[in-house]
Amino acid sequence: MSKKSDALEYHSMGRKGKIEVITTKPCATSRDLSLAYSPGVAEPCLEIEKNPNDAYQYTAKGNLVAVVSNGTAVLGLGDIGALAGKPVMEGKGVLFKSFADVDVFDIELDTKDSDELIRTVKLLEPTFGGINLEDIKGPECFYIEEELQKICDIPIFHDDQHGTAIISAAGMVNALEITGKKIEDAKIVVNGAGAAGIACANLAITMGIDKNNVILCDTKGVIYKGRTNGMNEYKERLAAETDARTLEDAMVDADIFFGVSAKGALTPEMLKSMAKDPIVFAMANPDPEITPPEAKAVRDDVIIGTGRSDYENQVNNVLCFPFLFRGALDTHASAINDEMKLACVKALADLAKEDVPDSVRKAYAGEDIKFGRQYLIPKPFDPRVLLHVAPAVAQAAMDSGVARKPIEDMQKYKESLEALQGRSKEVMRTLINKAKSNPKRLVFPEGEEDKILRASQIIVNEGIAKPILLGDTAEISSKAAQLNIDLTGIDIIDPATSEKRGEYIDALFAKRQRKGVTRAEAKRMIKSDPNYYGAMMVEQGDADALLSGIDHHYPETIRPALEIIGQKEGLSRVHGAYMMVTKKNVVFFADTTVTIDPTAEEMAETAILTAQEAKNFDFEPRVAMLSFSNFGSAITPHTSKVAKATALVKEQAPDLIVDGEIQANVALDPDLVEHQYPFSKLKGDANVFIFPDLQSGNISYKLLNKLGDAEAVGPILMGMKKPVHVLQRGDDVADIVNMAAVAVVDAQNK
Repeated sequence: MSKKSDALEYHSMGRKGKIEVITTKPCATSRDLSLAYSPGVAEPCLEIEKNPNDAYQYTAKGNLVAVVSNGTAVLGLGDIGALAGKPVMEGKGVLFKSFADVDVFDIELDTKDSDELIRTVKLLEPTFGGINLEDIKGPECFYIEEELQKICDIPIFHDDQHGTAIISAAGMVNALEITGKKIEDAKIVVNGAGAAGIACANLAITMGIDKNNVILCDTKGVIYKGRTNGMNEYKERLAAETDARTLEDAMVDADIFFGVSAKGALTPEMLKSMAKDPIVFAMANPDPEITPPEAKAVRDDVIIGTGRSDYENQVNNVLCFPFLFRGALDTHASAINDEMKLACVKALADLAKEDVPDSVRKAYAGEDIKFGRQYLIPKPFDPRVLLHVAPAVAQAAMDSGVARKPIEDMQKYKESLEALQGRSKEVMRTLINKAKSNPKRLVFPEGEEDKILRASQIIVNEGIAKPILLGDTAEISSKAAQLNIDLTGIDIIDPATSEKRGEYIDALFAKRQRKGVTRAEAKRMIKSDPNYYGAMMVEQGDADALLSGIDHHYPETIRPALEIIGQKEGLSRVHGAYMMVTKKNVVFFADTTVTIDPTAEEMAETAILTAQEAKNFDFEPRVAMLSFSNFGSAITPHTSKVAKATALVKEQAPDLIVDGEIQANVALDPDLVEHQYPFSKLKGDANVFIFPDLQSGNISYKLLNKLGDAEAVGPILMGMKKPVHVLQRGDDVADIVNMAAVAVVDAQNK
């Protein structure tokens, strides 16, 4: 199938176009209808009449942006008209919603009269919290934006100008840092004097580049003082005092080139004439002014970015506009000003210097992404951009006086943004905050692993725990340097040379001498197996919890802990659970990792321990003891085991909401329970599911994870005397951080 047919099918299949309007309030009963419309709707109308700012409280205004275009400069298509540009404006709405949960109405205006467009947008102002101008040709776009900013009391932002300028400026800042050049001394040439080019030049000057070191070029050459051909007032403001008349002249000894012009505009000869370590952002789309392979064939010291995703340092406007508007909307800002744009630049530049999450690496074929010449700008699909840019913009709005609703608690605001990215983020944030309230010493036996090192940095920065890494000190230090990880706040212990080694050998021999372990074997275990050393640290009180398993099989991780620390007294064994986070709710599955064919007594233990874990995550447990039978509908040894386990749980934990044996669908169907099983303590609202055997539990959580898009947090090891938790092979850094929080909260509770 061709690219054309792919695109046409994508836009036409099913519901036509790319967007729809959905309701956010129920409208299923006559009462709902009376509240949504007449007569109930009159009440918020009257409140807004008294106080117009109440529109942000009672309507969607505060999260609604208009994407406005007249179709005169659409993508690389030019003046194709308002209606033909509609797919692009719908696409802009998709990006706003997908990346920052901002709602959009796309508005295509069939006019080339700038004043008519301005009047129309002004009349629409009551509807929206902000206006995103899009694909309007220059120089009219400058006039339209400036006039609307004067007469409107909501943010007006022309993304074609400022989005490109902001992202390329972030890349420029980092490139200057890498090359050791000072911004005030840098010479910049901008080729292309349309919306983006003029905005790039203006923002560079705002950031500190000397206006005398800026040369703007268009298709007729350098824009210089005294030129009359092809000029307008916006070009005139940037006209240079220079003898250069061509782009080729301007490029001699230039430090920076910004291209928003056309394919091939920057020739190899021009690139050769630039200063040492030239910085090139060739942003013409779909084909840049010069490609990275072409540039590197000429200059091996070049730092280059383009607008394309198949080359490094992609300048993609999606890194800016959704998050800039998110911060502006959340503060009810009256404008988007220079301070907010500069805050966006700084946030993007700073984020590029941080360790990149595994989720981002996976999205880019596992490439090694770290700050440097090939990575100056965050990747477009980096979920952290929302969490960095929106708060920075919101703070700048407050500091510059355009915020009508200041954010009182910035940390809570950041957590609310995190929750937009998925229910699991919201749930884990609760646990992380608990961990941060009293961080514990957490030992990682696999301290030399890259992911453990990267996770430890986050754990320290977040204040979740006090990491202790086991391994060769020199090896860990060397890897940390390669990964640009600061080891401050992270303890490193080499089991082979540790002062505690003799003490631990004695203690292990004492514990296991009647289990077939000789002193020589105890010495070997402590010296060569960090899982034994780590478990002994927890047992002896030198660490509060252990987390291991990224490079070991599950039994290899828990065996040393069981031999040294042991399970809680009164329990028959340890148990394993997963927290499963779906779009709608959070549920707990157990046993999913340890006991293959539990007895009724072991099932009861699993239920009580898993219910306690649910409470640790601030969920009130409602336990379903699962079977293929409902309350004796089929009597077999399998169902009788579950019925007996249910009775034991009710006896041992009388305050716990639990019932069984019960089928999984019944445990989640309120109507079915009400009509057929009204006696049940469960009302179709179970959130803890106890499986009759490991096979069914393990299969179920993995199916829900893969087919139901549920996120799995775990495995959570339950029933140990002291906190020991297990990682899975293949866990990414975010998983390790989450499990660190689980381990710390477990230590707090114990």
